[in-house]
Amino acid sequence: MTVLVVQIPPRPRAYLRDGATVQASTEGVWQLLDAPSTAMPAGSGPVAEWPAADSLVLVLPPQDVGWQRVSLPKAPAGRLRQALLGVLEDQLLADDDDLHFALPPEPVAGQPTWVAVTQRAWLADWLRRLEAAGRPVDRVVPSVSPAPSPGLPPLGHFERPADAEGDDSALQLTWADTDGVLRLGLGGSLARAHAARAAASTDAQWSATPASAAAAEAWLGRPVTVLGEAELARQRLASPWNLRQFDLAPRHRGASAFKEGWRRFVSPAWRPVHVGLAALLVINLVGLNAWAWQQQRALTERKQAMLALLRSTHPQVRAVLDAPLQMARETERLRAAAGQPGDTDIETLLAVAAAAWPSDEPPTESLQFEPGRLVLAVDAWDDARLAAFRDQVAPAGWAVSGDGTRLTLSRAPARDRSAP
Repeated sequence: MTVLVVQIPPRPRAYLRDGATVQASTEGVWQLLDAPSTAMPAGSGPVAEWPAADSLVLVLPPQDVGWQRVSLPKAPAGRLRQALLGVLEDQLLADDDDLHFALPPEPVAGQPTWVAVTQRAWLADWLRRLEAAGRPVDRVVPSVSPAPSPGLPPLGHFERPADAEGDDSALQLTWADTDGVLRLGLGGSLARAHAARAAASTDAQWSATPASAAAAEAWLGRPVTVLGEAELARQRLASPWNLRQFDLAPRHRGASAFKEGWRRFVSPAWRPVHVGLAALLVINLVGLNAWAWQQQRALTERKQAMLALLRSTHPQVRAVLDAPLQMARETERLRAAAGQPGDTDIETLLAVAAAAWPSDEPPTESLQFEPGRLVLAVDAWDDARLAAFRDQVAPAGWAVSGDGTRLTLSRAPARDRSAP
């Protein structure tokens, strides 16, 4: 599954609600990933030059996403946005219709939670134009988000705006911790004071783009981790956030939910599950093979035992093709040679019929025999008498059928025989 992660440029400061000042072209810095982590081609340019991918993830610049910490109001899903407006109205300066809100996955009502806030018309215009270009957006994620819980180290990332190449004074620091996200320029005394306090954090994780790494290390006085487009794209793809919520949620929610679930499943956070499933599959395969081997071995041993029994009992049999059938035939020949009656002989069938014959019935006037089957003439037996005769012979494994004038006695099939 390929994922195209696109970092869009910052929102024009003069952006109007009707979108009149939006730049005509839809451009962005893109990185193609083969989920979950394999980097593929990267580049920048308008949407027409973006490569094809199974999923498109839009990344918003850090300066275009605000963060507010509130206690999540208890409200139905259809009224949650209005409830958030009521909670945040004293903290926000823009009109309600100009703002778009988003919540983290699985927020809990009544508990403190972060709310992402961005300019609604600007984001909606991006989504609309990309969909018109045949590139629907599956997720919208922030470049960086506050630390979800205390105890996690703060993150500091240095980068230089694209239009300030070579200008170290334009270096900017994005700082994220449990108190929120700050975007600081390293020029002016006030911003530098805030940045210096952030830099004093000893457990912070520092990173920088390749173009700004040298200037960042000189300013910070310590080494930083250099993150290229591929590493940044992977970090943003791993974000749990999706700002496509409320009125900007995707129309095809079922497909989007499936893609979102699959994205989470293939993410590194689920790696223990991947390992567990792989181990379970291997164990099952090994177990099935071992069980099949044991069954095959037991079957082979039984066949060998049957062959040995046939050869020891009937040494005259030289070629063994079907041991059970040949054993039955040879045993039948020995029985016949010894003059002992078998189940298919008339003597055995007559003895069974005589033992069960009703005492108040006269002897049969005629009979018909063929190997394994004896037909006797009876004098208008009713169903009760026929059932009584059948009950007499059934425990010994014999079957009886008749129509009131004819009685047929034969061996019952093996599956129908009952123990006496």
